[in-house]
Amino acid sequence: MTQETTGDSNGLPEGVSEASNPHARRESESADPQHSAALTQHSAALTQRSGATTTTDDVIESDADSSPTDRQEILSEDNSTCHISVMPDEVVSMLAEINPDVIVDGTFGGGGHSRRLLDSLENAKLVILGLDRDPEVSIRYEQNPFQDDRLTVFLGSYEKTPQAMEAMGVKKIDAMVLDLGLSSDQLADRNRGFSFTHSDSALDLRFDQETGHTAAQWLAWKNEKEIADAIYQYGEERFSRRIAREVVARRRKENAVRTVSDMVDVCRRCVPRSRNHDIHPATRTFQALRIVVNDELSALERTLQSAADWFRPGGRMAIISFHSLEDRIVKQAFREDERWQPLTKKPLRPSDSEVQMNPRSRSAKMRVAQRV
Repeated sequence: MTQETTGDSNGLPEGVSEASNPHARRESESADPQHSAALTQHSAALTQRSGATTTTDDVIESDADSSPTDRQEILSEDNSTCHISVMPDEVVSMLAEINPDVIVDGTFGGGGHSRRLLDSLENAKLVILGLDRDPEVSIRYEQNPFQDDRLTVFLGSYEKTPQAMEAMGVKKIDAMVLDLGLSSDQLADRNRGFSFTHSDSALDLRFDQETGHTAAQWLAWKNEKEIADAIYQYGEERFSRRIAREVVARRRKENAVRTVSDMVDVCRRCVPRSRNHDIHPATRTFQALRIVVNDELSALERTLQSAADWFRPGGRMAIISFHSLEDRIVKQAFREDERWQPLTKKPLRPSDSEVQMNPRSRSAKMRVAQRV
């Protein structure tokens, strides 16, 4: 597995490593073997994920709660992506109006939105910079390469967009797409602990398993109040104090929460089942733990504070969110920052036909703003 660079040994800025398109890599290899070796060591070849994120209700579902369509969580035999792009038509429509030269796909994943944009936009100058923080996508890309000379992909969070721009000699960008949350490929990976169906999995919940701490470790280190506050704030779970009390009680009995089934059992004991059974008792808690260990909301806030500086006037930013916490941050940033002009008074939603074909898109909300 390749790792994110921490220096400039491959000529790239700190914080990103390049996974450029295969054609560009082959040209580099033939021209300079030493550079090729450095690039191989420090780059991450990213995959085709088909671009979308799942809804929070679908993130951790029991078999009883999910339909056969919702439970398509197994990678294909050739290890290709199982992800389905959310709202690709709306993304293309909003960005095509400005005929962008440079687009950043900040949550590249399987490349669903990038692929659609490359196929749909008629601009000879078009280039796309993709970023993704998950090193696992490199494995799928090596087996199923997404080859296009107009695309260069970097291993790193969308917060690292300025470093990717510097590496490519880009001064300003015209458009950016963020598709927030969890991908179906991550949900299907039993080593991550995202799915209730993988009950024996370790409670990890990290997007990048090479950095940070697991959710189980976080629960082992925090006190009862810190656990309760996080589950309430990030999961909007009314029974957060009961859950935190049970987690700490198990820890004191040397029976700490370590696996998905452990955490699900805690939630089942502490959260009354809703009358209409529309959400699993553990869904909100797992959402909260995932947000905490990946620093998701803080990363989004930091990006929105800086992103306007990356754009040319008239550039557009499209952000797809899947729960109210994310959407609230995006809504406030677009409305309160005078550098942005909101183009969507109310968020765009997926069409009925899309929801029917891809039930996980049903919670998606897309907001778009234009750089003043």
